[in-house]
Amino acid sequence: MLAIERRNEILEKLQTDRRVVVSELSQLYDVSEETIRRDLEKLVNDGYAIKSYGGAVINENVNIELPFNIRKNRNILGKQHIAELVAGLVNDGDSIMLDASTTAVYIAKALQEKELKNLTIITNSIEIIIELFDVQDWTILSTGGASREGSFALVGPQTDRMLSNYHVDKAIISCKGLDVSAGFTDSDDLHANNKRTMLKSAKDRILAIDSSKFDRIAFTEIGTLDDLTVVITDEKPEEKWLQVFKDSGVQCIYPR
Repeated sequence: MLAIERRNEILEKLQTDRRVVVSELSQLYDVSEETIRRDLEKLVNDGYAIKSYGGAVINENVNIELPFNIRKNRNILGKQHIAELVAGLVNDGDSIMLDASTTAVYIAKALQEKELKNLTIITNSIEIIIELFDVQDWTILSTGGASREGSFALVGPQTDRMLSNYHVDKAIISCKGLDVSAGFTDSDDLHANNKRTMLKSAKDRILAIDSSKFDRIAFTEIGTLDDLTVVITDEKPEEKWLQVFKDSGVQCIYPR
């Protein structure tokens, strides 16, 4: 096993167990404890973990951007529920913008399963472009832009320019945090800018987030609830949030 593969597995274990122990990892991977310490030091330096006695614990900082493949495998069931609800809002012939979030990948899969006709998908997600590349009767447009390491995304001013040239039926984005005062936020300026441009280009503006994102604030603002028409999530939100959505004129959809 390559060192990067081992570190990714350790990071997945950290996400699940919240803590790892050097001696246990050494036995699990049949490598020396010194090798495991170097792996953990790399994860600490990258901001994913915090050193603890005999091992490491997960860094809970919302602004730390986990690798795409790690994020894609978190809360799969929740993302599938969200994707099914989003797909229920999409009709034949719709034009849609999808961001480069892992939730958007599940939405792309759900749209395929619904067998919709004549869709136009505009996205900055490399993963979605690959996923939908050979779907018949659909038009798939890539935004172009600079590749973003670890996120399978195309970002930057070129991405914004391309997105702003179109007017679509629906923009579907995700975020890292949703807060009553701070609005919906992301951990990265470039991603936030691209999501903001998507919303400005759409008639229906949909935020698709799992329940863990409520009452969290990430590094940079994408927008406020006034910028949205629909919020879709995987669990019924607290009553305070349902009232906030009602007061803001935002439809909230969740599994019943």
